[in-house]
Amino acid sequence: MNGTIRVGNLFGIPFYIHPSWFLVLGLVTWSYSSGLAAQFPQLSAGLALLLGLMTALMLFASVVAHELGHSFVAIRQGIDVKSITLFIFGGLASLEKESKTPGEAFWVAIAGPLVSLLLFGIVTAIGFTTPVSGPLAAILGVLAAVNLALALFNLIPGLPLDGGNILKAIVWKITGNPYKGVTFASAVGQIFGWVAVLSGILPLILFGSFGNFWNLLVGFFLLQNAGNAAQFARVQEKLTGLTAEDAVTANSPIVSANLTLREFADEQVVSGQNWHRYLVTDDDGQLVGAIATDNLRTIPTALWSETQVKQVMRPITESTTVQSDQPLLEVMQLLEQQKVSVLPVIRDNGVLVGILEKAAIIRLLQSQTQPNPA
Repeated sequence: MNGTIRVGNLFGIPFYIHPSWFLVLGLVTWSYSSGLAAQFPQLSAGLALLLGLMTALMLFASVVAHELGHSFVAIRQGIDVKSITLFIFGGLASLEKESKTPGEAFWVAIAGPLVSLLLFGIVTAIGFTTPVSGPLAAILGVLAAVNLALALFNLIPGLPLDGGNILKAIVWKITGNPYKGVTFASAVGQIFGWVAVLSGILPLILFGSFGNFWNLLVGFFLLQNAGNAAQFARVQEKLTGLTAEDAVTANSPIVSANLTLREFADEQVVSGQNWHRYLVTDDDGQLVGAIATDNLRTIPTALWSETQVKQVMRPITESTTVQSDQPLLEVMQLLEQQKVSVLPVIRDNGVLVGILEKAAIIRLLQSQTQPNPA
């Protein structure tokens, strides 16, 4: 997953860490151990380092808890959580699909900040109600502050942050259109991104100061991801109402199982067809398998006239097909998940409609963006 490292499962959810997080962990450990050593000179260097590492790991756990908040609410809504990934800017819970209603989307989005606010309250209460002092009190203060900052930062009302998803749900509720919610929240996210970029780059240009360099990185992160979210929302909106059958390739490569290999070669290959793989149907038009032109090489040409396609073809499982009435957006996501460029399209009775190519979806999207002639 883009260079991430899988470290196990959390409550059955695959858990990944981007290598940049190890750098963050090291920097946080060094920073807090140095701070503790300066604030409490009686601490040995080893103990300060140990406490710094403990602080970093608790901050690490706070981010994980934030993402688990999103994940548990999504799971209660019947949404599968594909993974949780920690990277340099925080964490990301990758969900199988969107919530069905704006209300459900709102609760998934706000769950993470609520967990962080809850942790802030618990840690703060422990600090005030227990006789903890010295380095441990300092660690509790840092942990409380970080959870509060994590909640407030994520509540900024712009995608891809949680606040952006909350704003998206609100606009969805008002307009009845989820894609307008994404577009609006993406635009707000881009505004915050430009503000962050300017707040980072102006001190650098005017004063040569790198003090706000982190703002610059956060700004580019917001701009890139908000733009991607808006672009994907436009694609989703254009595909709404379309099914797999709407994008089936005309004259799809289909042959009968009863053809001999000689007939197959003459009719499909020699006639100028450029397909390398053909779907095979029986007498009822149902999909029964697939044959590639390379398969012809496995049979001596002298036997082509007495060997039928069905004797050479390979079977196709249901998991590699899509229903003709399946939403085209779901099919596009399936193509990405399975990392394939072509899928057979069949009807409920198993009759083959044709093939659906990723390129055909792209052409369909392009045709919808072109202006109609006057």
